[in-house]
Order: sequence, then structure tokens, then C-alpha cells
Amino acid sequence: MKNNKRIMTVMTIAVMMVLFPAHAVFAATDPIEVVRNLSDFIFGMIRAVGVILLGWGIVQVGLSVQSHDPSQRSNGFMTLAGGVIITFTKEILDLITGG
Repeated sequence: MKNNKRIMTVMTIAVMMVLFPAHAVFAATDPIEVVRNLSDFIFGMIRAVGVILLGWGIVQVGLSVQSHDPSQRSNGFMTLAGGVIITFTKEILDLITGG
């Protein structure tokens, strides 16, 4: 039993080393580049949340059309609109600031 556990552990580590290889990471020398990379990462996470909300809004609108429920339909359209706004937050901010 203990030998099987050891074999499974070694096999799991070997598979993880094949599937998730280590990559060299170099630090940026420019501090502004570091802030820009962090900003891009954060906006990427915000965009992911927006896409999820957008998909959920589409599902809600589809279900409301099927069930003829006006309150669910309005909630679906509100979620859909919020998802669009959250998805395109970076572009909207760039448009407002002119950058």
C-alpha cells in the first residue's frame, strides 16, 4: 500500500513537470513598464468578469423569452448591459481620458 502511494506520487510529479514546465521570468528594468503590466493584468481580470456577466445576461434574456417573464427579461438586459460596460472598461477609460 505504501509502495503504491509512493509510485503515484512520483508519477503525479512527473506528469506535472511535463504539463507545467518552468519558464524563466525576467524583471522589467523600467518601473513604468511594471505598472503598465500590472494595469494590463488587472484590466484582463476585469474583462474576464465582464465576459462572464455578459454570458449570464444572455442566458437570462433567453430564459425570460422562453418563460414570458418581464421582470426576468429586464434583469437579463440590465446584466447584459453591465457585462458590456465591464468588458469594455479599459476602452471606455481610454476614450474618456484621451489616452
